[in-house]
Amino acid sequence: MKKQSILNLVKYYVDKNDSGFRSEVAEIARDFERNGDKELGEYLMEMIATTNYYVPQDNSYKDLRFLNKCEYKNKSLLLPDSIKDDILGLVRAANSKISISKVLLYGAPGSGKTESAYQIARLLGRELLTVNMEELVDSHLGQTSKNIVALFDEIKRLYSLKVVILFDELDSLVMNRVNSNDLREMGRVTSTFLKELDSLPSDVLLIATTNLKDCFDKALLRRFDAKISFDRYSKEDLIEISTLILQKYMKQSDNAKADIRLFKKILKNSKNVPYPGEMIQIIKIAIAFSSDSNEYDYLRRIYLELNNNIEPDIKELSQEGYTTREIEIITGIPKSSVFRKLKEDNHEQPFEC
Repeated sequence: MKKQSILNLVKYYVDKNDSGFRSEVAEIARDFERNGDKELGEYLMEMIATTNYYVPQDNSYKDLRFLNKCEYKNKSLLLPDSIKDDILGLVRAANSKISISKVLLYGAPGSGKTESAYQIARLLGRELLTVNMEELVDSHLGQTSKNIVALFDEIKRLYSLKVVILFDELDSLVMNRVNSNDLREMGRVTSTFLKELDSLPSDVLLIATTNLKDCFDKALLRRFDAKISFDRYSKEDLIEISTLILQKYMKQSDNAKADIRLFKKILKNSKNVPYPGEMIQIIKIAIAFSSDSNEYDYLRRIYLELNNNIEPDIKELSQEGYTTREIEIITGIPKSSVFRKLKEDNHEQPFEC
């Protein structure tokens, strides 16, 4: 641990700066993880997650029309190191005197943008409010722009509370307007949003997410103090994070038995490993629908889902390096039959396990 980290912890404690203290602990946890002590790093992150849910209690939120207070779980960020470092850097910056108040998180669906926004609010110890896009967008000409002004008036009334405002899928507001053929309406909405964004108090942290950053107007992109890409997952990152997801849901199963080696092999041999958002659903469904009489049935279901539900070929599985036992799990064909089939082909020497 660095000396400066100890000094910062003491300073934040004396100043009763809870958000600063939490962000410093998060950085120390990351430092432990980088130096090989992953368990201690995860333990520290759990230590600052003091409750299972964060529920805003301030009565200032009772008359809001376009903002909804958000409840969210406290949990560790399942992200590649490069993205996680940027998120923790953002938390540190938000606690400093540097003006970082408008942030864009962009990348593929399911890559963790929205969940990261929740955890940024948690690490900062701030209340999170999400923008109600359905209420904001109106089919009547000019009404959406008026609603945007009213929305930012609501935000400005909350600035002293140092809240986090989340525009999830911002592209649904500044692109694809109610009538995409009315370019004037699109321009009016975007111009109004830019104007209101410029007037945002620096004490408010606004986080926007999008899958379509390249389609944004350059003037809009310039308004953001920080832009963090979530398109930085390597295949190894996706496999490691998927493994953590599997281990989590395996603990909730009474029947399924873990085979991490085979799970990783299935992912490694897949052409495309899904992002965490999609992988969570695949794993949950595979375990939930797994046969009570087969403790490894979920692995077959995962394999099929990742391979367009095409029944696997025994010979091809062998060529990919699967053992006869693993082929039995994936195909549901008894191991003895698998061995006999491969021996008959006389092209592959079967791997026994």
